[in-house]
Amino acid sequence: MTSGPQDPRQGGSGQEPPYGQQPPYGQQPPYGQQPPYGQPPQGQQYGQPQYGQPPQYGQQPGYGYPAAPQGGGWGGPPPAPTARPSTVKLGIYAFLANTLLGLLGSIVTFADFNSLVDDAARQAGVSPDSVRAGVTVGAVIGLLFLAAYLLVLWYAWQGRNWARIVLWVLGGLSVLSGLVGLGNGNGFLALLGVLQLLLCIAGIVLLALKPSNEWYRAEGQRRNRY
Repeated sequence: MTSGPQDPRQGGSGQEPPYGQQPPYGQQPPYGQQPPYGQPPQGQQYGQPQYGQPPQYGQQPGYGYPAAPQGGGWGGPPPAPTARPSTVKLGIYAFLANTLLGLLGSIVTFADFNSLVDDAARQAGVSPDSVRAGVTVGAVIGLLFLAAYLLVLWYAWQGRNWARIVLWVLGGLSVLSGLVGLGNGNGFLALLGVLQLLLCIAGIVLLALKPSNEWYRAEGQRRNRY
C-alpha cells in the first residue's frame, strides 16, 4: 500500500530544515526560502557583498589592489638631503673665490676710470663719451652675468647636477682664456690671474672626483622619487 503524501516538514524530498537551522554544507535551501536571520548564505563571508550587489555603506569592495604606501613614499615628505662631501664644498668654494678675485681685479683695473677712458678713446679715435657709454653697458652686462653665475653656484651647492655641468663648461672656458692671457698686466693683476687659474682648475677637478659624483647622483635620485 502506498501511504498518503508526506509532510515536507518530516523529511523526504524537498524537506525544509527547522526554523533557525542552516542546511548542510554545500546544500542550498529550497527555492524561495531565505537563510535564518543573522546568518549569511552558504559560501559567503559575513560583511562581503554578493556578486553584482553594491557594498554596504562604509564598506570597501573586496578588490585585490594593494593599499597606497603610508609615509616615506608617494605623498610623504621627502627625506633630508645627505651631507655634502668635502670635495663638493671645496669645489664650490674654489669657484666662489675665483669670482671674488675677478671682482677685485676689475676694481683695480677701473680704479682710475677717467684715465682709462681717455686712453681708450685716444687709441680708438673716438670721443671719451662714447667709450664711457660702452664701458657702462659692459659693466651692466657683467653684473647680470655675475648674478647668473652666483645663481648657478647656489644650485650646484644644492646638488643640482646640471649646475655642476655649467660650472665645468664656464670653468673650462676660463682656464683657456687664463692660459692665453697668462702674464699680461702689471705684477698684481698677473698674480690675480694666476690665482684665478689655479682656483678654477681646482674647482673643476674637485667637482669631478668620485665622492662628488656619488653625492650628485644620490641627490638626483632623491629628487626623482619625490
